[in-house]
Amino acid sequence: MKKVLNITNGDSAVEIMEKAGIPGDFLPWRDVLHDGPVPEGLSLEALSEVRAKFIIDQGWGTPENITASFVERDKTLRLFNNYEKVILWFEHDLYDQLQIIQILDWFNQHRPGKTPLSIICVDQYLGMLSPEEMVELFKYEEPINDEHLELSSKAWSAFRSSNPEKWFELLSADTTALPFLEGAIIRQLEEYPSCKNGLSRTENQALKIISKGETKPWKIFTGSQEFEERLFMGDSSFWVILQELLESPTPLLKLEKDNKWERPPDLDHEITITPVGEAVLFGEKNWLDLAEIDRWIGGVHLTTYNSWCWDSMTNSLVKSAPK
Repeated sequence: MKKVLNITNGDSAVEIMEKAGIPGDFLPWRDVLHDGPVPEGLSLEALSEVRAKFIIDQGWGTPENITASFVERDKTLRLFNNYEKVILWFEHDLYDQLQIIQILDWFNQHRPGKTPLSIICVDQYLGMLSPEEMVELFKYEEPINDEHLELSSKAWSAFRSSNPEKWFELLSADTTALPFLEGAIIRQLEEYPSCKNGLSRTENQALKIISKGETKPWKIFTGSQEFEERLFMGDSSFWVILQELLESPTPLLKLEKDNKWERPPDLDHEITITPVGEAVLFGEKNWLDLAEIDRWIGGVHLTTYNSWCWDSMTNSLVKSAPK
């Protein structure tokens, strides 16, 4: 019997853990759950099919590799009783917190029995640690109990709900069992369109950087990261956001030199903000009045007829009237 199954947030962490000599097998949880549909009412495998299709449609890998990765991941998880112990290794940011509640909800539905579960969740980025620093994290290991499992199921259900108020209502719940969850809830809410100008927080950050004169996509990305309290978004997700702002029927950004937008962008790409982009950035226009929204946040499908916005002044979620 293999001793330990280490579940963590991605391949970078696994590589460091292997160098550190951490015992056991490794299961990277690669899904970017803050992007694309995560609808309710589906089993793990059925949801994996939805997630794989989304990632394939984004062009983030070959269909064969992406599909196989989800199948192998789910198979390994279901065989957890072959291990003497399961340890979750995660971070404090939105990307990781969503993965934690998905995994722990699954364990809540498939109680581990004699296989103990524990978690190491820290405010450090695992992929940036040295092997020696990774080993030091064992001092933060704590057993997973009913409180962790039940809170995760409540949060995962709320995230997958078609009603975003369920996710918002978690801010009034006791989330101390997962001490970084509250920050993740707020950060996900900030990706809803702003009631002021229709831009998500990430979109707003990007336009602000460009309006101040930065034109290089990679520097725009790193500049946006500097606004974040907890880094969670990879560059692949960021390029999709820039592309939407560039290719909207009423574009907020413009690609200079008649170049064709590529993902990842070429080093010679230069982006500038349009006059409409300036007007939206400063709240003189609302992008929701100019563009047809079609975006998923968890189980919520934002459309013209199901539009919600985040009011950062009052920290409230508001249902918008159809145009």
